[in-house]
Amino acid sequence: MDELDTAILGELQRDGRQTNRELAEQLGIAPSTCLERVRSLRADGVIEGFHAEVSLDAVGRPVQALINVRLHPKIREAVEEFRDYVVALPETLAVFVVSGGDDFIIQVGVRDASHLRDFVLDHVARHRTIADVRTALVYDHIRKTSVEVLPPAPPTRRRSGRKR
Repeated sequence: MDELDTAILGELQRDGRQTNRELAEQLGIAPSTCLERVRSLRADGVIEGFHAEVSLDAVGRPVQALINVRLHPKIREAVEEFRDYVVALPETLAVFVVSGGDDFIIQVGVRDASHLRDFVLDHVARHRTIADVRTALVYDHIRKTSVEVLPPAPPTRRRSGRKR
């Protein structure tokens, strides 16, 4: 990742629908250079895809919640089965498999508090591997729409085995 790659990422995150010609013009480079760099970023897995950001309010899902889940037993098969189950539910927005006291944090978008209650009771809490469920209502959700490229980490100093 160099300065040009970083600039391309910034521009594409600002507006992923711009044409290659528009992107090249914004960056002051040749369209052929721009196209090759974008292709390279995609091939290297830096750019994973382009997505439309949907307003949950506009599609009738204005209530968001985070559902913390603890499983029993804590075995790979149970974790993978529950993960696959919950990610397939239409209310699910994101699934985080985490360490610590909980095994999952599930972000959902629902119509209202009744829909949230029904979702938790009918789909999450009754799953056979659930040990505990806690739900937190989200008052406000602010999501960054761009990811900044961080500078490389400074080299770590190796300690010699000699005593001073």
